[in-house]
Amino acid sequence: MKKLFLLLCCALPLQSFAAPCLPMPDLIQRDQQYEEALRVGDVAFLQAWLAEDYVWVHSLASQIETKAMVLARSEHPAVVHKSRSTSEVHGHVLSDTVVLRGLNTVEQWNADGKTWRSNRYQFIRTYVNVGGACKLLANQTMKVWSSETKTS
Repeated sequence: MKKLFLLLCCALPLQSFAAPCLPMPDLIQRDQQYEEALRVGDVAFLQAWLAEDYVWVHSLASQIETKAMVLARSEHPAVVHKSRSTSEVHGHVLSDTVVLRGLNTVEQWNADGKTWRSNRYQFIRTYVNVGGACKLLANQTMKVWSSETKTS
């Protein structure tokens, strides 16, 4: 019986034992922590969460950032946004890779410090299992909406 079990284990591809790097609800929660880390410039979180070969492609490839660029920007944020939040998040799993897609809303203070404007982006993020740890490998965002008037 043991020999049969060993033969079956060897016959199955290793991919069949792969699982997402985190359960989906946990990954979505950590993804929200990623948004907060971007908002406040939490370099320690970003250093641990981003894969070494991380890349962020912004709307229409207007800017492409690497891990080093995001970390440098986060050390001294030019702006601390009012909020960054996600909604309508869906996960797609293949083996130990997860792609999250959804909407991201960024609220930024206006110069008066009392009102703000909002930008909404469609995002797609690819998470991979790196040595047993979940890492964000790629992020692509596309602006889909902006508030035209000040919000209070």
